[in-house]
This record gives sequence, structure tokens and C-alpha cells, in this order.
Amino acid sequence: MGLLDKLGLKKKEKLDKGVEKSREGFLNKLGKTFAGKDEVDAATLDELEDILITSDVGVKTTIEIINRIEERVARDKFVTQNELQEILQEETAALLKENEPDKPAEFSAEFETKPHIVLVVGVNGVGKTTSIGKLAHMYKKAGKNVVLGAADTFRAAAVDQLKIWSERADVPLIQQGQNADPAAVAYDTVASAKAKGTDIAFVDTAGRLHNKKGLMEELGKIKRVMGKIVDGAPHEILLVLDASTGQNAMQQAKAFTDVVDVTGLVLTKLDGTAKGGIVIGISNELNVPVKYIGVGEQIEDLQVFDRESFVEALFGASK
Repeated sequence: MGLLDKLGLKKKEKLDKGVEKSREGFLNKLGKTFAGKDEVDAATLDELEDILITSDVGVKTTIEIINRIEERVARDKFVTQNELQEILQEETAALLKENEPDKPAEFSAEFETKPHIVLVVGVNGVGKTTSIGKLAHMYKKAGKNVVLGAADTFRAAAVDQLKIWSERADVPLIQQGQNADPAAVAYDTVASAKAKGTDIAFVDTAGRLHNKKGLMEELGKIKRVMGKIVDGAPHEILLVLDASTGQNAMQQAKAFTDVVDVTGLVLTKLDGTAKGGIVIGISNELNVPVKYIGVGEQIEDLQVFDRESFVEALFGASK
């Protein structure tokens, strides 16, 4: 087995382990639904609908999946549990495909604009700062020059935590300490990245959502100062969400997308929850691609999201 094969196998094992709680909960519910049955009928599909909703897939997305399955069952006459699981896997992956980029992130690829500026948003406690550190590690490992900006100046702990992650990833950090002007930190980060020929910069932001107007004004100011230094900055806005909060993550996502042009989602803490179905629902309902998922605490445990691998791991079906 070659090195790439070994790395791919390790990644798959991490993913399988990361969604283990979600998968076990889902398959347990599905097994109870099929107990004593040998065919798919209307009652079975009703129960499957309940299973998906209680697995945090969400009502809207669940209805879309069930409608797709009903069409397949009526057309193809699939009747067994295994066949239903296969259809469920295929149709869920197809639904995700409509909201996911065809090409996953390539960390070694060249950016259209350098420095490439990424603004990272999300409420406190979702794993935002940790995700930034892990992304920095990914790009540094791929040979990119990376800089981090500590523009979450509302909490001293946020700056300290990002400093720790910058050291782990071995990348420089631009900071001004607690209570500094976030836009000033963002300005310095982008200016430094441009002056030093840095490939990519990640800018952390304060995780406050109780005042949407204040959030919009603060982020708007940050974006304006970035754009004065590098055209089109920020080039990405990543929203970090805690998958373990289920439908609360959905509400946070809707609140942020109301005020920020989010370009991609990062779903963290999948390894600690049985609510992995939220990944499917959020991507579908918001029409925003899931770009990364967190399946563990180690620096290597943030993965580029692959819809087919995720659905296969979540539903315990392999083809």
C-alpha cells in the first residue's frame, strides 16, 4: 500500500470514528423500524421520515429526501432494508451535491489573488479559533505561507488561544491584545500579508450575535479596511458551527447568513455528538457549501468535506 493510500485510509478511519455516535443512533432507529418487516411500505417511509428529523437532518431537508426516495421506490420497486439504505445514501449524496463545489479544496493550488484573505466568523464556543489553527496547519503543510490575525479582541482568551494555535501550526500571528479595534487588527494582518508576499491570511472575529446590527457594522468595517489593501478581500467568509448543538446550529447559521455573505461552512465537534445529520440539513437549507468538518481534537482532525464519504460513513452503507 502506497503512502497516499495509507493517508486516505487513515482519513476514512477518522471520519468513520468521528460520526460513530450519529451512525449508531441512526442505524439503531432504522433497525427498530424494520423489525419484523421484509418490505418497504408507506408506514416504513413515514417512520424513516421521523428518524431523519430526529437525527437533526431538519424537516425541510427530510421531506425532500423522502420525496426522492418515494419516487425511486415507486419506480424501481426496491423492497428490502439494505436496498432502502442504498437509496437513502444515493439520494442524500445527490441532494448535497447540489450545494457542494465539484472540486474540494486543494491546499497546494495557487490563489487567484495573493494574499488570499479568509474572514472567519461564528459565535463563541463553537471551535472557531481551533478551526483557524487547524486550517493554518493544513496550508502550511501544503507549502503555503500563512499568517493569522487575532481580530477577536472582545475576549483576552481568544487572542491567547489563537497565539497557542499559531505556535502549534508554526505560523506568525498579528495581534494588538484585548479591546483593540478589530478593524485595525484586520488591517495590520492584511497589510503584513501583502508586504511579506504571504499566500493566505486567516482573520478571527468576535463571536457575538446578540446584536445583529452591531455585528453587521463591525464586520462591514473589517471588510472595508481589508478591501483597501487587497482588491476583493475578504475572498472567503467561513462560518464555524458546532454540530453538537443540532438545530441550534441551524438557527445560528441563518442568523449569520442574514448579515454576512458566507461562502462556506465549517462543522466542528462531530465526534462528540449523535447529531451529525445537521451537516446535511444546513448545507441544503442555506445553499452554502460545507467545506470542512471536525472529527477530533488533534491538529490533523479537520477534514475537507467529501459528501459521498460523509454520507457513507453516516448511514453505515458501503458500495
